[in-house]
Amino acid sequence: MDGDGIQVIARAAAVLRALRDAPSGLSLGALAEATGLPRSTVQRIVAALRRERLVLATAEGARLGPEVQALAAAARLDVPGLARPHLLAVARGTGETVDLSVLRGGRMVFLDQVPGSHRLRAVSAVGEAFPLATTANGRAVLSLMAPGEARRLLEAEGATDWESLSVRLADGDGLACDAGEHTPGISALGFAVLAPTGEAFAVSVPVPTARWAEAQGAVRAALVAARGALRADLGA
Repeated sequence: MDGDGIQVIARAAAVLRALRDAPSGLSLGALAEATGLPRSTVQRIVAALRRERLVLATAEGARLGPEVQALAAAARLDVPGLARPHLLAVARGTGETVDLSVLRGGRMVFLDQVPGSHRLRAVSAVGEAFPLATTANGRAVLSLMAPGEARRLLEAEGATDWESLSVRLADGDGLACDAGEHTPGISALGFAVLAPTGEAFAVSVPVPTARWAEAQGAVRAALVAARGALRADLGA
């Protein structure tokens, strides 16, 4: 593609982004101001985008069209689907339960689980929500955030000892630990990843504390491998 073609695409993308930030639409003049492009250029770009149903005409100018929504839906990542093989690999390598959760509304919501093969095992229900401060998955997600945002979420759930908690977030391997602080008798290790959408997901392994010393090495190794593989799948 030559330089002119690249410039046209960049200008069209600028118009689409400006309309993204104005759901009710913008006039051609407002689009020109928002993008820094001449009004005549904006008019030509909008006309071309209308032909492709990427933009719809309004009384004032234009707004995003239905084809944009279709493209967005097609591009949306199925993170649980991508994560599932890695959950299975960790479960096979450790014999322990493996959970996938996502940060929603300041809580870690469980999306998927592979039960362990041990008779004594930890199991949480899909859809259940856990706090951030005392869980391995919550702490792993907090470690991805700027300190101010992490502190705000912790204070919202009543955690006040930020200085003490901050040193218990993810370690050098990107793993965070819960040493029976959320559920007595259950210890856990987990990591978190950011999807391209900005959503924070965590993979964690809860283990009965009676077996923790024996299982911890294998759990750590399996999670480190899964973290690298899932990050690669997500392009992180």
